[in-house]
Amino acid sequence: MAKRNTDPISISDALGEFVQKNKLSKGIDKVDVTNAWYSLNPAFETYTTSIRFDRETLFVNLSSSVFREELSYGKDKILTMINEELGREVVKKIVLR
Repeated sequence: MAKRNTDPISISDALGEFVQKNKLSKGIDKVDVTNAWYSLNPAFETYTTSIRFDRETLFVNLSSSVFREELSYGKDKILTMINEELGREVVKKIVLR
């Protein structure tokens, strides 16, 4: 039988340990990146048809080619803003479709 640890720890430490032991960080990163994308600008929610995060790359499908072209000029700034929102460097590349 496993030995029980009776030392008190904070809930955030316990959840962090749980996420790490069960390898859930990739799924949590997907949700966090999606939320960060939509929180940057209300227009993103209007024109985004689908969003996918895979292997440090954010794939965004947009319904407007004009909006896609406009965003392509500021991809580096958007990348920086998403990572600042998350508090760490999670996204390394953005692909706009």
